[in-house]
Amino acid sequence: MKNVLNRFVPRGYIPFQGSKTIINSSKRKLIPEVYTSNANKLCGSLAEVFDKLNITDGMTLSFHHHLRNGDYCLNMVMQEASKRGIKNLTLAPSSLFPVHAPLVPLIENQTVTKIYTNYLNGPVAKAISEGKLKELLVMQTHGGRARAIEAGELSIDVAFVAAPAADKKGNANGVDGPSACGALGYAIPDVKYAKKVVIITDNLVENLDYIEIDEKYVDYVVVVDKIGEQSGIVSGTTKITRDPVALKIARNTAQLLNELGLIKNGFSLQTGAGGTSLAVASEVKKIMLEKNITASFASGGITAYFVEMLEAGLINELWDVQCFDLEAVRSYKVNKKHYGMSSSKYANPYEEDVVVNKLDFVILGATEIDLNFNVNVTTDSKGLLIGGSGGHSDTAAGANVTIITTPLIKSRIPIIKEELTTISTPGEDVDVLVTERGIAINPKRTDLLDKLQNSKLNILPIEQLLEISYQYTGIPEPIKKSDKVIGVVEYRDGTIIDSIYKLGED
Repeated sequence: MKNVLNRFVPRGYIPFQGSKTIINSSKRKLIPEVYTSNANKLCGSLAEVFDKLNITDGMTLSFHHHLRNGDYCLNMVMQEASKRGIKNLTLAPSSLFPVHAPLVPLIENQTVTKIYTNYLNGPVAKAISEGKLKELLVMQTHGGRARAIEAGELSIDVAFVAAPAADKKGNANGVDGPSACGALGYAIPDVKYAKKVVIITDNLVENLDYIEIDEKYVDYVVVVDKIGEQSGIVSGTTKITRDPVALKIARNTAQLLNELGLIKNGFSLQTGAGGTSLAVASEVKKIMLEKNITASFASGGITAYFVEMLEAGLINELWDVQCFDLEAVRSYKVNKKHYGMSSSKYANPYEEDVVVNKLDFVILGATEIDLNFNVNVTTDSKGLLIGGSGGHSDTAAGANVTIITTPLIKSRIPIIKEELTTISTPGEDVDVLVTERGIAINPKRTDLLDKLQNSKLNILPIEQLLEISYQYTGIPEPIKKSDKVIGVVEYRDGTIIDSIYKLGED
């Protein structure tokens, strides 16, 4: 079975229909929120939670990733499951990181047989790439995961929520205590729609000044020594790059945005937390200062850089689904214009007032991009799982202008490909590619091309950029591809945009 991008889709899944054809939007099945009637919620241990909830074979357990590579809670829960000999579990963590390496033996012995997630890297990603997960991995988007939970497609038996602060009634937040991680946006759909909800905290208090998770959704509260390492939130670069190639890309991107008239009073933006994305934000900031321009809002995962712009009056509001560093955590607690949002409010395609649809532009990265502007951020060129869409497809679909920034060549491999290893985001939603050697505009965006007719920027067809890269690398040899499907890439509406294959033999 093939989708509109001519990619194989396993039997039983609905093929991708196109980003503007969101399936079932008029027949959305929204399951009711689940409330608890428990009066005595405090448990002495995770073992007691397992006993009370009768957690057993075949259940679906969910987790959030706001502690990122510092998270302890998923490993704690799965250690208890392993001790009890529970098998055939489905896991639905919003993301997985190297810290979750203890999952690998549980995948191998079939304690865990299926995983839904939005992003993963490290040992678990490698094990799945090698074909060790019994059933298919399902890679979702941030908005797609929220949609699937609310629509009842991803049914969660027990949601385990790492909460930096909680009271005995089950009220919780992400801003207080030694493990404060900021906004808990990715946990909100789980809390509202899971059959049972367990708060895991290392900071039990009498009363909370700020409540992010309401007690009415929470069944049990368990106190542990430590839910994670706060420093692990910063699991990647969150500083402006010093690389001269990346800085050139950033300057050209900001100039492009300026020439397109996108840097104007009241504009809205989102960038990633990587060094190049932050360099773009820095260059945009210079133009804003020169022109005395104020942005209406920035959204997504928030970093210290956007906090500085908020506090300097350059941005009116921050809309935060997760904090990428500790300065963002601080700001989320004290700044009245630094708002939290659920992943559904952020990017659910069925949400009426979704934030991604209000973005003037978004700056995104790519592992690969093809001549039709389809983008891969899920695997490397050999097929190893190294990430996932997260909010990539969501923001690309919602923003007025979607810009991919990347060097033309990485590790002596051209970024532009005639055929992608894996499609994460459809080219119909990608408008511009900015590299150090030139800028390619998606031909369908004739409006952008018209505005850039007199530009001094080096604007080239994407095919010419590919030929330029070949001058440095030669034409790469085709990489051997396995024919065994080990996962699927789910678009934000639940259709399948591509399949993921087992790593080929060297």
